Amino acid sequence: MAKLYFSYAAMNAGKSTILLQAAHNYRERGMDVLLLTSELYGGTEDGHISSRIGISSEATLYSDKVDLFALIQEVMAKGRLDAIFVDEAQFLTKAQVWQLARVTDYLHVPVLAYGLRTDFRGELFEGSAALLAIADNLREIRTICECGSKATMVVRLGPDGKALTEGDQVSIEKTTYLSLCRRHWEERMGRFPAG
Repeated sequence: MAKLYFSYAAMNAGKSTILLQAAHNYRERGMDVLLLTSELYGGTEDGHISSRIGISSEATLYSDKVDLFALIQEVMAKGRLDAIFVDEAQFLTKAQVWQLARVTDYLHVPVLAYGLRTDFRGELFEGSAALLAIADNLREIRTICECGSKATMVVRLGPDGKALTEGDQVSIEKTTYLSLCRRHWEERMGRFPAG
């Protein structure tokens, strides 16, 4: 039975690297995969998933207007699909998450989604909330805070290096993010005094 998987983490945990490695493993075994990534990520138009360690692969861009079930049906009409990989899954809409669930339930193709759980304000992204609610399998990819503890939160830094506490949930500008444990996130956000 095909399943919907959601692997989530804070920034810089290696989500894209893991996705690309898994897709490579499928291809190495002669299987056909479809890679999807959000057009919001960096405003890219070239349709690639790239990792900070220098590996990348071509991908199909999706926007919040794309019916992913229909898109995947269209791809499958041209040939076999053994797995679908979705990068930047936090940018999916709730409807798109349900479309991906239907891909697993009715088209019998596994969907492996990778993304952030929360934004810089500590709030769930729409896509992440829906995936956490309905995915068949959840996996946390871990990264560490500057103190060595598990990082579960992320701050967006302004030009002065201070944490921003307001702003749009999605920023397509070149922005610096820092993954932190909850305690250090609260301190950086000014929600609780350091010490």
